[in-house]
Amino acid sequence: MSGAKDSVWARPWRAAWDSPILLLTATALIWAGHAVVGRLAVGQIAPMTLTFGRWAIALGPILFAARKTLRADLATLRGHWLYAGAMGALGFTAFNALFYAAAAFTGAINLSIIQGSIPALVLLAARFGFGDTVTALQAVGAFVALTGVTAIAAQGEWSRLAGLAFNVGDLMMLVACLLYAGYTLGLRDRPRVSPLGLLAGMALAALVSSLPLFIGEVVAGKFVLPSGAGFLLLLYAALGPAFVAQVFYMRGVELIGPGRAGAFVNLVPAFGALMAVVLLGEPFAAYHIVALALVVGGVAIAQHAPRQRLAGPDRRNLSTGKDH
Repeated sequence: MSGAKDSVWARPWRAAWDSPILLLTATALIWAGHAVVGRLAVGQIAPMTLTFGRWAIALGPILFAARKTLRADLATLRGHWLYAGAMGALGFTAFNALFYAAAAFTGAINLSIIQGSIPALVLLAARFGFGDTVTALQAVGAFVALTGVTAIAAQGEWSRLAGLAFNVGDLMMLVACLLYAGYTLGLRDRPRVSPLGLLAGMALAALVSSLPLFIGEVVAGKFVLPSGAGFLLLLYAALGPAFVAQVFYMRGVELIGPGRAGAFVNLVPAFGALMAVVLLGEPFAAYHIVALALVVGGVAIAQHAPRQRLAGPDRRNLSTGKDH
């Protein structure tokens, strides 16, 4: 009887695990919720504590999920320790440290929409940094998306561009996205290990590289004991974006391929803006609507353009390994 019960309970989980639309939509929701968490964390848990704490908690589940190939993967990664260290420090530690710091100065709507520009930034960095071929349609899409980011930074007042009167939080978030674009491009040269093994190696590097930031926060007297709400937000950041979303996204890529899976990233700024309005009560100004349409539309244009072969020795898709 127990076997039959197990079978009944297993069916919906198996059906969900085999549904790329469900998995990837859930992934986008988790990533979008991260912007809300960033705003709610202000005053509840210090930003570098949150950055370090999320990897201290997430590393255990990640290692467990990667256990089948972990020994072989870590043996390979030892020969690429500088790569794994740099990727973890850049894509996981630096991005999130700037993300949480920026949340003290700007709203979750802005965090979500600016974050949506990452695919366009990756495209431009690939073109100017590595000489990859970019089609005219891809260039138009990137330009449209970055125009939306500029609208956010200027808060809909284009006169701010002349005076360079930008919100420091928006600028910090833009720098974070530039760093993440560099991290994404670095994935093209990743060692031949399993996705979960690579995630484990970079998560370990993120834990190590975020420790000095946490210590610096303590030494500077900016550490505060997390409140109950702060600890719950930390759990979400650790188990949601850093772990569950990673596993769901990898499974989605496995089911429908990286190109189609990457299209679901377009949902993140839309979901994030909606959550910010509903959960945080943030005002949704006209320039937010324009910026959201430009960012999502621009990225969609770029993704629907004919794909070019990537330059370099490893031309694997750059859509994997996302962390928000």
